[in-house]
Amino acid sequence: MTEAAYRIQGNTGEWEVVIGLEVHAQVTSESKLFSGSSTGFGAEPNSHVSLVDAAMPGMLPVPNRECLRQAVRTGMAINAQINRWSRFDRKNYFYADLPQGYQISQLYHPIVGEGEIEVTLNEKDPDSAVKKIGIERIHVEQDAGKLMHDQHPTMSFVDLNRSGVALMEIVSRPDMRSPQEAGAYVKKLRSILRYVGSCDGNMEQGSMRADVNVSVRKPGGELGTRTETKNVNSIRFMMQAIEYEAQRQVDLIESGGAVVQETRLFDPNKMETRSMRSKEDAHDYRYFPDPDLLPVELDDAFLEECRASLPELPDAKRARYEAMGLTAYNAAVLTAEAETAFWFEDLLAEGVDAKQGSNWLMSELFGALNKLGKALDESPVSPKQAAELLGLVADGTISGSIAKQVFEIMLETGQGAADIVEEKGLKQTSDTGAIEAEIAKIMAANEDKVAEYRSGKDKLFGFFVGQTMKAMQGKANPQVINELLKKALG
Repeated sequence: MTEAAYRIQGNTGEWEVVIGLEVHAQVTSESKLFSGSSTGFGAEPNSHVSLVDAAMPGMLPVPNRECLRQAVRTGMAINAQINRWSRFDRKNYFYADLPQGYQISQLYHPIVGEGEIEVTLNEKDPDSAVKKIGIERIHVEQDAGKLMHDQHPTMSFVDLNRSGVALMEIVSRPDMRSPQEAGAYVKKLRSILRYVGSCDGNMEQGSMRADVNVSVRKPGGELGTRTETKNVNSIRFMMQAIEYEAQRQVDLIESGGAVVQETRLFDPNKMETRSMRSKEDAHDYRYFPDPDLLPVELDDAFLEECRASLPELPDAKRARYEAMGLTAYNAAVLTAEAETAFWFEDLLAEGVDAKQGSNWLMSELFGALNKLGKALDESPVSPKQAAELLGLVADGTISGSIAKQVFEIMLETGQGAADIVEEKGLKQTSDTGAIEAEIAKIMAANEDKVAEYRSGKDKLFGFFVGQTMKAMQGKANPQVINELLKKALG
C-alpha cells in the first residue's frame, strides 16, 4: 500500500519537500572520546573536565576503544559498510565553547559507510507503507561545551562538561518527503540505538539531537537550495520545524525571493525557524588530518566481537513475534522500544503464553502505568510477578475478573499474586455442589425468565451466567457455570 504523497499547496501549484537528517547521538561510554573524564549527565558545571578536554598546552588525545566499538556495532545494526581504515580530521572554527579552536571529527574517511533503515509510516495499520531511508555515513566526533547565558546579567559562562564527549553523527540521504517520514525515521533510529546500547536516545537530555536539512521543489524537479535547522531535540519539534520551514521556503520562492543556504534555529514557543548564520561549506572549516592521531585500523577479531555482541534487532524480533501468533500491531508495539521488548522477553522466559502475555501487557499493565504516570522501568510489578498472576488465570485458580482485583492490590502493595489470592480467599471454585445450589436459587427467583429461555430466547443465557457469577462473588469457574446452567435450564 502506498501512502498519499505529502504536498505543500502554493499559489503556483503543489510543492514537494526534500528532507535529510544529521542525527548526533551521544555514544554510551563512561569516559570521553579522547580523555578519561566522566560523561555523567547533570554534574556541577566544569566538574568533568580533564586537561585534554580543556585543551591545555601539550595535551595529546588518546582514542577511546569503546566509543569506536559502539560506532561499529551501530553500523552493523543498520547493515552499513564498516570501513576497516578510518581517520580523524580537524574541523577548524572559533567559538567560546570550543577550547581547542577546532573539533576532532571525521570528514574524508568515516568509520562507517553506507547503510539503510526500513521504517513503517503507520504502526497501527498493518498494511501501512514501508520505506527504506538511506544512510550516507556514520562518523565519530567530539562534542563542544555549552554556553550558559542565564547565570549573569552581562556575561555568558562556559560549561565544558560536554567538551570531548563522543558523538556519532548519523547522516541520512535526502530520502524523506514528509514530516511523518522524518518522525518515523528518527523513532526507528532511536529504537535501534537503544537495542544496540550505543546511545540512550534521551533527546530531552541532549544525548540525541537532529540537524534538519530542508528544501522544496516542484514534484520530481531539480533539488532546491536547502537550509539546516540546528540541534532540534524532540521528534515533535523536528516535524513542526520541517512543516514551518517548507512552507516558509514555498512562500519565499512564490513571492519572487530566493532561498539562502543558511543555518537556522527552531523556536518551539513561536513554532518557527529563524536565521542564525550563513551556512558554511567544508572548505570554510579548513579540514586536515589530525597530526596527533594515527589512523584507526580494525582487524577481523575486533569486527567479529562487535558482530557477536549485537542483540536481536527490532525487525527480526517483530517477525519472530508474528510467527508466534501475535498480531502485526501487537508485535510492532512490543518491539518499538527496547525497554518494552526486554520486559516482554522476561515475561516469556517465565513460561507465559505469548498471546496471553502480550494482551495483558498492552491492556492491563500499560493502562495501569499510564494512570500512575510511570514508565515501564518504574513498574511496581515485575515480569516474574506478572507471570505468577497470569499462571493463576491459566490454571483456573482465579478468574479473569478476580485477576484484575489481584493486579490492583499488587500495584499498591508489591505483594505476590499467590499470597494475595490465599490471604483474601479469592481462589476460583469448581465445587459443582455449591454452584448447583446457587443456580437452583436463581432459577426459582426468575421462573418467568426460565420459561422465556426454554421457549427459545437463547440470549437470556448470559443473564443466568451473570447472576450465578454474582452469587458466587466472581469465584466460580466460568466453564463449570456454563456446563451446569446448560444442564439445569435444559
